[in-house]
Amino acid sequence: MKKLMVIAGLCVFFFVQSPAQAQEFDAAIGVGTLTAPSASSATGNHAFESLSGGAYPSFSGDFLFRGRLGVGGEVAWRASRALYGGAKPYRPIFWDFNGIYVPKLGKFAAAELMAGIGVESLRIYQGFTICGFTGCTDYSSTNHFMGHVGGGLRLYAHGHFFVRPEAHLYLVHNNVEFSSGRATRFGISLGYNFAPGF
Repeated sequence: MKKLMVIAGLCVFFFVQSPAQAQEFDAAIGVGTLTAPSASSATGNHAFESLSGGAYPSFSGDFLFRGRLGVGGEVAWRASRALYGGAKPYRPIFWDFNGIYVPKLGKFAAAELMAGIGVESLRIYQGFTICGFTGCTDYSSTNHFMGHVGGGLRLYAHGHFFVRPEAHLYLVHNNVEFSSGRATRFGISLGYNFAPGF
């Protein structure tokens, strides 16, 4: 996951360094909830545990550098810990990096379509602290590669500020800790478009 963060940081650096290409930058914060298949629908080696529920705050940003095409990234995490198996506190975090297309739908609206890859990081809290070379933590972490598809509708409320209802589909590889490798997040974000005019 650290390698993915370094790559994302380098991408942001190079896009910021070439302003002729980076025509727009958008940033947003939001909140939503996650739905996934029920625990009783688990098959194969999947656990009888559902990933559904909870509030998921999120941060997102994108660069549009060629017409309405660009790249973007987002992180969403469960705000409060849930109980895994009724006993162990846990918190899922979803990181994704995407290609994005943002066509205008008139003077005050734009669609937002994205697809990419990412990581589901599942943190299980242990109740005690473990210290290592990089520091101390009170959780163990399991990471899974995932595919991501999402979309939203930007509604420009005032100037460059927008409200975005959105939906995201996560396809998590080898997500055996839960009933399925599929989860959907629905939410709403408030954002700002850093561009000369819209």
